[in-house]
Amino acid sequence: MSFRNVFAAARAFALVFFFALSGVLASSEPASALTAAATVRDGNSIQLGDVTYRLDGVDAPELDQVCIDDHADPWTCGIEARDQLAKLINKRSVRCDDVGPEKSFGKRHRAICTAEGDKASLNEQLVKLGFAVAREPIKANVKPAVAEAKSAAAGIWKGCFVAPQDFRAGKKDGALLGAACRPDRDKEIRAVLFPEELTMPPSCSIKGKLAVRARVTGNIGIYHLRGCPSYPATTKPDRWFCSEDDAQAAGFRKAYNCRRPK
Repeated sequence: MSFRNVFAAARAFALVFFFALSGVLASSEPASALTAAATVRDGNSIQLGDVTYRLDGVDAPELDQVCIDDHADPWTCGIEARDQLAKLINKRSVRCDDVGPEKSFGKRHRAICTAEGDKASLNEQLVKLGFAVAREPIKANVKPAVAEAKSAAAGIWKGCFVAPQDFRAGKKDGALLGAACRPDRDKEIRAVLFPEELTMPPSCSIKGKLAVRARVTGNIGIYHLRGCPSYPATTKPDRWFCSEDDAQAAGFRKAYNCRRPK
């Protein structure tokens, strides 16, 4: 066999091997999309099977967060945001396209999610209703919806609130947002948005306290389970969580003297 024929045969073999290897690697990669019945965890988190996604580009009020409405009355905007997301889904199957890890929320990933039969994503629809603000990084097309909701004073924009990330961090001097924020009532408004005794949302009995010592382990706070020695001693919690997974995703670690109750 001539050198030219040997070279051609070797090149053909290399190409066949390359495409075969590519196929094996592609088949071994995890699925980037998942479609299933959805469980709404909060205003921007959806669970499909055993996977929990945060809606990419979306930051909704936390379940224990308080906002002020257009009548200057406090209301549980985080619970309303969760309920609005559930209404958008309306018991339909949801497809979530994974767009990358969420570094600030534990092992969860960010996703663009769409309910069966819809053209617009849940990310965009929730923001357009005014029950979430935009949050980086953003791959979902939500910025036009944010501008529209703000202009229309829709959802939480009709009243006064602080960005969810400021609420999570206990940043009491964070910017006030919404059409009903009054500069001459700044102190009174902040007292409502950051009450001394935060009301426990239904079925969310885990107490969270912001703590400087938690930063040693890369956290922002410590959570305490019902039945643990530290639970009754933890008064005026800064946060309430519905599950340990939610607490850990928010950057809280379990109290060292706390074990899961039997």
